[in-house]
Amino acid sequence: MSPLDVAPFGTDPWWLVLIKVVVLFVILLAWTIFNVWFERRVLGKMQNRIGPVMNSAWAGGVFQAVGDGLKLVFKEMITPKGADKFVFNLAPVIAGIACFSSWAVIPLGGRVSMFGHQTNLQVTDVPVAVLFIIAISSIGVYGIVLAGWSSAGSYSLLGALRSSASMISYEVAMGLSLVAVFMFSGTMSTSGIVTAQARPIMLGSFSTGIPGHYWLLLAPSFVIYVITMLGESNRTPFDMPECESELVSGFSTEYSGFPYGMYYLAEYINMATLSAVCVTLFLGGYRAPWPFNHLAFIDQGWWGLLWFFIKAQLVIFFFVWVRGALPRFRYDHYMQMGWKALIPISLVWVLLVALMRTAGDQGWFGSPIFVVILGVVVLALLAYLFLGGKEKPEPVATEAPFDAFAGGYPVPPLPGQSLSGTRVLSGTTEEPTPTTGATMRGEN
Repeated sequence: MSPLDVAPFGTDPWWLVLIKVVVLFVILLAWTIFNVWFERRVLGKMQNRIGPVMNSAWAGGVFQAVGDGLKLVFKEMITPKGADKFVFNLAPVIAGIACFSSWAVIPLGGRVSMFGHQTNLQVTDVPVAVLFIIAISSIGVYGIVLAGWSSAGSYSLLGALRSSASMISYEVAMGLSLVAVFMFSGTMSTSGIVTAQARPIMLGSFSTGIPGHYWLLLAPSFVIYVITMLGESNRTPFDMPECESELVSGFSTEYSGFPYGMYYLAEYINMATLSAVCVTLFLGGYRAPWPFNHLAFIDQGWWGLLWFFIKAQLVIFFFVWVRGALPRFRYDHYMQMGWKALIPISLVWVLLVALMRTAGDQGWFGSPIFVVILGVVVLALLAYLFLGGKEKPEPVATEAPFDAFAGGYPVPPLPGQSLSGTRVLSGTTEEPTPTTGATMRGEN
């Protein structure tokens, strides 16, 4: 199949396309309400919190999420003094539109019959559908950046700057992780990638019967995508643009009422979107997993909706699990991992995949010289990754004695510095101990 060929789209009547759009919109809203309740319940169980477990049980918790949404709709909208009102009100609209747009090219199921017409459970598809999703996610960042810039607040502006820096670093790594998927599937169409993963894994001339899902065949790409997926969604441990411990609420600090609800909605739909893209590109999409794929009657038609949402909900559970298990990264560590780890690893992995694909097509594996060279390169990479180590920091030479309380708060000494002398605070004498150099505080 040519990379420009896609499934037969564009033949549906306009009213059928409108029905698809409206139904998809309703599904996303209902799914968001369910995910809010789902996250409260899962975190309540993980952290042994009585409130979410008892008061958010089953239907009561779902109605609580509905009540929170209605409260935001009728709450007063406040615009801070000095803010750019037009941009301030436009920013959440951009974020809200962007979170829905990507779903136009995500396949929820195969070909079915609706109102006497044969149609796919997908609004549309294009030859570059995955690039369309990445472009829409980049536009969604404008909703955050403009919110921080127009709010006339320091915390909001810092959150917006963090979001823009995160987008630049982590979307580059995310895009590179998907290049291997394009090379294996031969297309950037979402429906074409799902179809390509349905082909069984071959061992020589023997068919294993196991679908060739790319989470297994392209494991490094899958791991990199999962990490960047967490960074792209601004969720723990990468919730830098809105971390309450540093920036109050970051870019959304000045928002209230319905605009704040738009950001809240966009966050959860964005989490569902990234999960759906993960399912589509790495987990086989709407196709039944092994061994259910051998039962033809449950691997076609409307059954695809069931498999798709089960897989997507499992990925969302992973989102919640990470939030309850991992602490927030420090910002410099977060950026360092994006630029110094994920992007170089993605580049090397793409080169290796391209080399392996070319070698397989040209028959280079039959040459012992090529096999030896490839083995040496792989061993050199492994040695660099695991045995390279880091350079030890040079000691900092200081002439004056180090004062741990110079800034009002005790700070540890840098390499090469030592605590010396006597510090007097509020009539209390503090002297360094001879063994650890730490200070001992008397009663004030």
